[in-house]
Order: sequence, then structure tokens, then C-alpha cells
Amino acid sequence: MGRGGTPVSAPVPLPPPPLLNVGGASISAAGGGRAQRHASGERRALGMRRCSAMPAPRRLRARASPHLLEAAALSMDPRAFCALVLCCVLGRTSAHTDVFTSIGQMTDLLFIEKDLVTSLKDYIRAEENKLKQVKKWAEKLDALTATATQDPEGFLGHPVNAFKLMKRLNTEWGELESLVLKDVSDGFVSNLTIQRQYFPNDEDQTGAAKALLRLQDTYQLDTETMSSGDLPGVMHKCTLTAEDCFELGKIAYSDADYYHTELWMAQSLKQMDEREESPVDKVTVLDYLSYSIYQQGELERALELTKRLLKLDPEHQRANGNLKKREKREAGAKKGRPADHLPERAKYERLCRGEGIKLTPRRQSRMFCRYFDNGAHPRYLIGPVKQEDEWDRPRIVRYHDIISHSEIEKVKELAKPRLRRATISNPITGVLETASYRISKRRATVHDPQTGKLTTAQYRVSKSAWLAAYEHPVVDKINQRIEDITGLDVKTAEELQVANYGVGGQYEPHFDFGRKDEPDAFKELGTGNRIATWLFYMSDVAAGGATVFPEVGAAVWPKKGTAVFWYNLFPSGEGDYSTRHAACPVLVGNKWVSNKWIHERGQEFRRPCGLNETD
Repeated sequence: MGRGGTPVSAPVPLPPPPLLNVGGASISAAGGGRAQRHASGERRALGMRRCSAMPAPRRLRARASPHLLEAAALSMDPRAFCALVLCCVLGRTSAHTDVFTSIGQMTDLLFIEKDLVTSLKDYIRAEENKLKQVKKWAEKLDALTATATQDPEGFLGHPVNAFKLMKRLNTEWGELESLVLKDVSDGFVSNLTIQRQYFPNDEDQTGAAKALLRLQDTYQLDTETMSSGDLPGVMHKCTLTAEDCFELGKIAYSDADYYHTELWMAQSLKQMDEREESPVDKVTVLDYLSYSIYQQGELERALELTKRLLKLDPEHQRANGNLKKREKREAGAKKGRPADHLPERAKYERLCRGEGIKLTPRRQSRMFCRYFDNGAHPRYLIGPVKQEDEWDRPRIVRYHDIISHSEIEKVKELAKPRLRRATISNPITGVLETASYRISKRRATVHDPQTGKLTTAQYRVSKSAWLAAYEHPVVDKINQRIEDITGLDVKTAEELQVANYGVGGQYEPHFDFGRKDEPDAFKELGTGNRIATWLFYMSDVAAGGATVFPEVGAAVWPKKGTAVFWYNLFPSGEGDYSTRHAACPVLVGNKWVSNKWIHERGQEFRRPCGLNETD
């Protein structure tokens, strides 16, 4: 139904998310922590123009067709054929999912694509070599038959010519036929079949597209800027074609997000009006654009676009029908971004853009940098660490040069094979679940407020892995360093969580500690609430990716080799609600972090309880 009850036809029924074509190459893209295993090693021991940044070509089904397998069986080595069949079977169950949530894992796709390009070039060379042989044969016979047909009897009067004619027609033309029919594509097709098990799926395609829309909103980027690829800090500029913009608009349309549909269909139309060639026609774009504008209450503008459509295609049935329905638009119609679940969205996005609250001069005068030895700790008495005050209330401190490049690389090496869609702790059951609002890898999980179980968090888009102290000396050394600097016992802390953020990777505002309405948030651990958070930054980020605290207006920007630390609970054990924080979407770059959630048990004499609620 149209606005005000008018039955205006939509361009098409809401479709499933389509393939996103970037630069002419269709790609498949998808656009709290873990109440997890305990960190104690002892306990465990006892018990879009072509863009090189877009990784994958059109997604193919993870199985070979019967015709392909039959052809392969006839032409391939038996062992190679068995390997091909095995990969086809296993590929159906081992295909990667949520690839878009981790830049670290997406890099593997670039090497897969490079391998496929090499295989494709080998196939082209084989075809060219075959064609070269056929061409040479044709040129030789062209000259021979031209001479022979001028005096056929005289030509065949030579007995050798007669013999060679019999030989050519009886043998050599058959050999040429075999050459022409020879299929040299087997190597490429089999390689493609093997590699396709690692290709992204529809969720990845849609997720990557929605990530672009999220970045557009968070950093207030217009479609022209994004289409031209003029983003801050970019090293490999990439532009969007009119078809790319059209596909982004279609993905927004599939979610009934008419605001973004309008923006991207308008950009697609603009680029077509500037004489950019595109496989998408203007009629189709105008169809989507006029309908999305109509759904937002702009009747007159929608009618203007419909009339423009009809000038291009006077017989367009849907447009002719919509033109006749000039009902007044529905009262109170609003134009703008879709309704949002996050009450502090505007404040959160301002902080992500660097428009945060500035400390007063008086508060700023109390912020210092210092060499810190944690009360003359033996390990840091001679070589203290560099500590910087980032914020005063809550107190957030940053430690510089606290983790080395070699340690970072080792942690990433250990974590990368285990990256999974990040999870968060369910506040009711304490079980970890995937969080749809966190975009990083292991795809983040969150506590479901109804069941308490950890589920995939859509507001956390990342992938993460968990490393125990006993798994490698570097992890044990890092845990000991955290204990020495904070003075807190890490034996009851959770394992070191390593996270890698993907396209538009983020973690929307959340608390690390369990609130009073989540009594069983960490019950399964038996170590109490999360008293403090330690966060390592293991990469620099070209643009975006800040850690922000919307309640107080603080923003901490990633810097490789540093770590930030804050207490989630007051000394009394009550939660400090000013520590609500978020990881802003990564606009440009690759963000790696690792964190340690430290729990209450074991801190009784290290951080004595206060008598007042906020002490």
C-alpha cells in the first residue's frame, strides 16, 4: 500500500539481498564479553571500477555440477579427481561465514583471488597456444588449397600430392578436430571448485554493504565522497560505479530502508547523467528512486521522477499506474534515517567523529604523564612504564610502549586461526552468545536479557579468539605484566580475548560489568563481577575505531603498542555506570585489540572494599 492507503506499486517485491558488484566484479559480502573459559592455566590443566580491496568474485555454489564432475572424471588424473570431489563435499560444511567481520581473515581472500587469477591466466595461455596451432594449420592449408584449386588435375598428377591429400583428409583433419575439441579449462575449473569453499556468502555481502551505510551515517559522509573514494587516510583509493551505487540502494531497499535507498539510487542516477556507462538502465533506477521518495512522504518529487521515467519508457505499466494515484501524502510523514534502538546514538556518533566534550582547563591541569612503578614493584623499579591520564571521571589511564611488536605478532598468529564471530555474555544465564551489534571476529556475543545466554550480537561486528596463559609463554608473560602493573590478581580473570574488526567493525555502547538486573551474568565462572578492564591496542587505525564513553564524553584513540585501563566497579562493589563505552566503526584501516577482564575474586586484599556506594 502507498502512503495514505493508496495502493502504489513498488518496483519489485522486497528481494533477498542481491550480489554486490564492485568495479564490475560481483562479490559476495554480508552491510560484552565472553562468560567463557577461565583464564587460569592451573584450572585448565586440571580440568567497488575494479577495486583491489574487494576480495572475492561472484559467489558460486559450494558444489560441482554433475556435468562438471563427469567431465573432470574423464579428463583428470584419478587422484586429482578424488581430491576435487572431496573438496566439493567438504566445502559444503566447511565454508567460511561472517568473513566480513574480520579484516584479518579477509586478507586470505586476496591471496585466494590472486591464485585464481594466476590459474585463469594459465588457462588463457593454453587457449591462445591451441588457437595458435589451429591458426598455423589454417594458414598452411589456405596457401596449399589456393595453389591446388587453380589446376586440380595437374596438382594431383604429382603422386606425392595425391598421397598427402589422402593423408590429410584421413588423419590430419581428425587430429585437428581433436585439438579444437580439446578442453584446456580443466585446471582452472578444478582450482575454482576447490577455492570456492572459502568464498564469502550472501550474509557477508549484505553485511559489508550495510557496513558502508553505517560508516556513512556515523561519520556523516555524503554519497559523492564515498563513491569517489575520498576517505581520510586511504592508501588504495577505490571508487564506486553507478552499478555499485545501485546495488547498495537495492540492499537498503530490501530492508525497507527508504532513506538510504534514496541516497544511493540518486547517486547512481547522477553518475549515469554524467555519461557513465552502466549495465543498469535509468528506468530501473528511477523506479526505485521514485518509490523510495514516495514512501518518505515527498509526493511531488516522486511524481516528477515518475514523469521522467515515463519519458524514457512510456509503456512502463507500474509507473503509469502510480502516476494516476495522486493521493495526499499521509500526515506526519517523516524523512530521515530509520528508527534506531540506541538512545544515545547521536552522542555516540559525535564522539566517533572526534566531536567529544573537552575537559575544562581546571580538570585538564590535573591530567599528567608520569613514569609508573606501581609502588616500587621489583620488575618496574629500575624500568618504570610510561603512564598517561586519558580521563579523570571515570579514571582512564593509558600505558605507552607496553606491548612489543613481536609480542603483538605472536598474539595475532595464535589468535587468527581461531577467530570466530564475537560473543557477549547473556545477563540472565551468563552464557556467551553471538552479538549482532558488535562487528569484529570471533563474531561477538552478547547476553540475551531474556534467557541470559550468550548470543551473536548484531551490535558487535568483530571476530575474537581466546588465549590461555599455558598456551604460549608470550601470553603468560602478558598476563603477568597486567598483574604487576595493576596490582590485581589475574588468576581469576578471563582469558586474553583477541579481537579483529571487519568492514565497518564496531561495538556499540555497552557495560563490561554485570548490572543488578543481571544477577547471573558471570555465575558460571564463580569469580564475581568484572572489576576492571585492560585493553591493548595492537594496531594503528587510519580513520575511526576510537573507544568512546558516551556518558562522560571521553574518546580514546587507538595507538599501536599502548593499553588503556579502567575500573568498572567502585571499591564498594557497585557498578560505575559512567564506564559505559563503545568501539566506533573502523572507517579506514585494520583494528586489532586484545583485552583482559579482571574479576572481583582474589582482589579482597589488593583493592579493599569501600564503605560508601561510590567509594
